Amino acid sequence: MFSSYEGENNNSLTSRFNTNTSHPLIPNSQNYIYYHKFVSIHSEDRNILKYPESSEFEIEMPEDILNVVSLRLSEWTFPCNYNTFSLLNGNVSMTFKINNPYNPILNGITDILSLKIFEFLNINKDNNYAIIIQDGFYNPVQIVNELTNKFNNIVTIQLEVYFIEKINDPNLSPLEKAEYIDALNLLNAPGGSYANFVIVYNSVSQKIWFGNISDGFILTNDTQVIRSKLIDDFICITKQQAPDFSDWGLPGNLGLSRLNNESVNSITAGNFTESAYYKGIIVPRFYFGSYVSGDNGFWLLPNPKLPNSKVNWIQAPYKINFMGPSHIYMELEGQNCIDETQPYNVSDFTVKTNGTNGIVNSSFAKIPIPTTPLSQWFDRESLPYKFYYPPAERIRKLKIKLRYHNGQLVNFGVFNYSFTIEFKLLLPNINREYNGKHY
Repeated sequence: MFSSYEGENNNSLTSRFNTNTSHPLIPNSQNYIYYHKFVSIHSEDRNILKYPESSEFEIEMPEDILNVVSLRLSEWTFPCNYNTFSLLNGNVSMTFKINNPYNPILNGITDILSLKIFEFLNINKDNNYAIIIQDGFYNPVQIVNELTNKFNNIVTIQLEVYFIEKINDPNLSPLEKAEYIDALNLLNAPGGSYANFVIVYNSVSQKIWFGNISDGFILTNDTQVIRSKLIDDFICITKQQAPDFSDWGLPGNLGLSRLNNESVNSITAGNFTESAYYKGIIVPRFYFGSYVSGDNGFWLLPNPKLPNSKVNWIQAPYKINFMGPSHIYMELEGQNCIDETQPYNVSDFTVKTNGTNGIVNSSFAKIPIPTTPLSQWFDRESLPYKFYYPPAERIRKLKIKLRYHNGQLVNFGVFNYSFTIEFKLLLPNINREYNGKHY
């Protein structure tokens, strides 16, 4: 009885299914291999017909990347060729007025050109002169030379237009027209153009000084804010940009405030420390050294052709800012992992709620720009990473976008760049047992 019972018990443990197979299932050991996979991507490998600009494109990887636990930017190289000053950045223009022109009549000057220049300046003392500098990247000496030439050139151009209009005015007598013809000829002669503006850079204080050797002037910075708003309404590409309150225009880069700056002279300057006497006249002076060889720091002297003329000047209240953007943000569609704040702005959302106007998962990597144009930089090991739990089954395509914090796309032009994405994978490990004998 006992043996019969034991046999019945053994039969109950036997499966009623046929387990004999030539393809046995190998049990998973629940152990995984942690594996690093690297993919090198070059901007020139994109479909250039579909994506002419390298700042935004899609690319297909050589193979499917399976069981992805995380991915991050491993290393990169980018060209540094950005424009600090450009129309797209809205910082290539500024305006000024000549509100207190030198009056030659009060000083007994009968020179026809001086008289007609005063006539024009006096009529237009409430009007703005607008300049536009060339797009690009400037050092301090280059920018003050550009500004000096632009300030003087725009006044010369307006003078020429005014003289030609007067010459063609049918209401003027032949004698009056002859005066404007003489003034125009003198203006176009060598050394005859308007050249009273002198703009320099103080390399010690790192501030720009605006000067005029005879005429009082105002830097009308408030018009830049109005102009920027008008440009935003017409340039569609700026619609994707966030509001920017620091880089608000060329005057901001030059160290000026949003308020208008009116020039001072020896009478209105008051107790001014950076001044000195030059032949009995108070003028600004750089005491740290010679700005130009031989001038002993005197950079703004009265016009020798205009008796009793006074120099007028403005010192920028802040240091220059020519460095350009500090970071590039890389976006990978579906892989972004960095939350990003946005500049505060007064809107219905911020006024009526306590919520932030930042963006969740706005970018994949934040890339510092360590150098200025024109150069190329190399870097590696970005800290942020995209994490998947459970692991992503398959990744084959990546859509890349490179922008600045304000949303503006990075313009690399014809320069190429490259970067490497590091994928961390989990590879299933087959359970293996050693059943051999030791010899």
